[in-house]
Amino acid sequence: MRVYVPATLPMVARLVADGEVAAVNNTAFAVTPALREAYAEGDDDELAEVALAEAALAAIRLLAAELPDGNPGPDPMARPRRVVLVAESEPVTLRPDLDDAVVRLAGPVRLDQLAAAFVDNAAAEPAVTAAIGVIDAADLGDEDAELTVGDAQDHDLAWYATQELPFLLEFL
Repeated sequence: MRVYVPATLPMVARLVADGEVAAVNNTAFAVTPALREAYAEGDDDELAEVALAEAALAAIRLLAAELPDGNPGPDPMARPRRVVLVAESEPVTLRPDLDDAVVRLAGPVRLDQLAAAFVDNAAAEPAVTAAIGVIDAADLGDEDAELTVGDAQDHDLAWYATQELPFLLEFL
């Protein structure tokens, strides 16, 4: 199954260095039967965009845990950029109790399973930093916070082939 794994740049660095990385709580997103049912219309590509967007939103939550004030400090890998790893993974466990697109992975994502990665570019950093500061409030329904998170989600993620990831990390 094609899965969309929320990640951060330090997780990408671990993937490149170690050949695998564990998703936080083994959680990923995918085009699941529940997601298909939730949308009256939409082809596989459109539903994949929904799963990708959900993973990108989860990446903001990961960044909030890593960078509570949005400040990367001295670590060049600790940048406020959303990352979504796209991989083929079997088996997965569907988790409709959490959300329509949520799946639980059986183990770490290996580099040989990776199809691509989506990463924010530098222009998105201010919007992502602002979203980091309000993601909890947005989850609780604060409309202004939801708009701020939406501003971050409006930034398109750049696509990277697997073999480009070392260069991405080198040129940060």
